[in-house]
Amino acid sequence: MACRSGCCCSSGPINDDNARFLLLALFIVVYLFCGAAVFSALEQPKEREAKERWVQRFEYFSQKYNLSKRDLNNFLRNYEEANVAGIRVDTIRPRWDFTGAFYFVGTVVSTIGFGMTTPATIGGKIFLMFYGLLGCAATILFFNLFLERVITVIAVVLKSCHERRHNKAVLPQNGREVPEGSRAGGAAGSGSGKVEDLAGWKPSVYCVMLILGVAAILVSCCASLMYSAAEGWGYLDSLYFCFVAFSTIGFGDMVSSQRVIYEGHATAAYRLGNFFFILTGVCCIYSLFNVISIVIKQVLNWLLRRLEAPCRCCFPKRGHHPHRHPRRNVVAPGHLRTRRDPSIETDAINESETDTGRRMSGEMISMRDFLAANKVNLAIMQKQLSEMAIGHPRQSSSSSRQNGFSGGVGALGIMNNRLAETSVDR
Repeated sequence: MACRSGCCCSSGPINDDNARFLLLALFIVVYLFCGAAVFSALEQPKEREAKERWVQRFEYFSQKYNLSKRDLNNFLRNYEEANVAGIRVDTIRPRWDFTGAFYFVGTVVSTIGFGMTTPATIGGKIFLMFYGLLGCAATILFFNLFLERVITVIAVVLKSCHERRHNKAVLPQNGREVPEGSRAGGAAGSGSGKVEDLAGWKPSVYCVMLILGVAAILVSCCASLMYSAAEGWGYLDSLYFCFVAFSTIGFGDMVSSQRVIYEGHATAAYRLGNFFFILTGVCCIYSLFNVISIVIKQVLNWLLRRLEAPCRCCFPKRGHHPHRHPRRNVVAPGHLRTRRDPSIETDAINESETDTGRRMSGEMISMRDFLAANKVNLAIMQKQLSEMAIGHPRQSSSSSRQNGFSGGVGALGIMNNRLAETSVDR
């Protein structure tokens, strides 16, 4: 059968990593256009209304006090300059005393960047470039280490729940306790099955995502209660501020802890609580973003397989085409992929014959076909989950020790895995 001119196979197979990158780029572009359309429809009428109201007030004020529009515009420009320097109509705390500067550097290293305080001197701007370079890198590392420790706790909890369900499953159907002698005698027969069941168990990434999502919601709700009471914001406005701050977007339209003093002589307690909630919220949202990115990648894998299905018309017969070379990190459903030379350490397929020692996990997260394919980041995270839960941390291989790369979770684990692999290849 001749291949149609519109088939993608006419230009040769595309690397799965590149195809996934292009598909994600296309999704982001479409997502941006959709978001722009929604926000334009929602916010543009409000903007026009505010502009018309400002023009009316400007005309009224100019006529009432007999001021020229030029002089009034110059005065407003001067106030805008003062506003950038931190001077407001309402009384606020000093921006560049030690506490204000500490709040500023916290927004810098956390990449929130509210924008209500910015360096105005040349020395401050130059120092910020070097200070932010090291501080942001160290904070990102802290977020990754926080993610590992949170996942350790979650994995232990999920493992205990799994063991509890497993113990209930092995009880007799009548639910009565087994005598000690019978339990000891049956341990030899059922012990291997139980150990094998626990050894093959891996916590679900979707359970981790759900737990992190619930934790982020709880932190945001508790912080919103505090901000509503202290700052006088509405509860929905406080939730909006929490998401903008915790996700490190940091618009700067709403900024917490900016008054000189708060009612009830609880200023120090409120600022301490503000620091705690921002730190905890940023860590939770960052961890949640890392886990969601893994799920998004699984959806991209499913889309790639769906897009590859029409191209099979070019090669209707089974077997490899003589001019078709195996692709790097090829994605294939678990029931269509033959397990060859399984690795005991990673429970993965050894693809060293075709991909210079790279491996792909055969573990499935879901029974659904579009979630059957595991890529490197998902395999790393699941392996880390199971090892932390069982209590047998992975021993770094000799190549990893020689290269200086260690395992991790999320973005840090993916980067270390890639660096270790490329170092071995070289």
